[in-house]
Amino acid sequence: MSDHQFHTMPDGLRIAYRFTPGAEENEGPAIVFLPGYMSDMAGAKACAVFDWARENGRACLLLDYSGCGQSDGTFADGTLSKWRDEVLVLIGALVEGPVLLAGSSMGGWLMLMVALALAPERRGGLIGIAPAPDFTEWGRSAAEREKLAAGEVIYEANPYGPEPTPTYPGFWADGEVNKLLGSEIPLDCPVRLLHGQADADVPWDISLRLAAAVRASDVRVTLIKDGDHRLSRDEDIALLLRSVADMEPGT
Repeated sequence: MSDHQFHTMPDGLRIAYRFTPGAEENEGPAIVFLPGYMSDMAGAKACAVFDWARENGRACLLLDYSGCGQSDGTFADGTLSKWRDEVLVLIGALVEGPVLLAGSSMGGWLMLMVALALAPERRGGLIGIAPAPDFTEWGRSAAEREKLAAGEVIYEANPYGPEPTPTYPGFWADGEVNKLLGSEIPLDCPVRLLHGQADADVPWDISLRLAAAVRASDVRVTLIKDGDHRLSRDEDIALLLRSVADMEPGT
């Protein structure tokens, strides 16, 4: 992946991104893909969305949060609020008009935070792939939450790599003040939620809770009975791309 560029943030960190501007005659919202925790824009879903957008004349933005992938920074310093602000800066610098936010796992929480920060006319739609809002609460035991509150780093086995997955106290504390599922989420754009019922990381009922919490009426939840957390099989990615195409004006 040699076409990535860098945008320098006000704090001096360089954020890596890929951007295709799309065809002028294409009125579909620009797609912004938000990867999950400790993931980056080189993932299968992100690349598939980017390739689809380029082939279909749609604007698309991928990025690596600070401390992830090709971006500057230290992962331990990352928080949802920090990464949200990075996404907003890149959208402001590169994207015109409405945006379709597609968020995977933690990126599904981040897409909600980004959408809430955007002007209503820029909210072209949301696609959550195994979205995980509020996982600092439901994804942690009382003992783990006590350790994080005391400033201790929590490590857990990583099913996707050899190194354990850390949760840092700063990330956890920021997540706790950005929880969304406990009240109505004031978003009115179309929402599509895709979730595997064999997901071992994010219970699929989180998507049902999110569907109930968001204010929009055009909300659809698709459950994939044998789908795992990543939803990266060919058939899963095909479903994701159909969901993206469904956000075309007039469809």
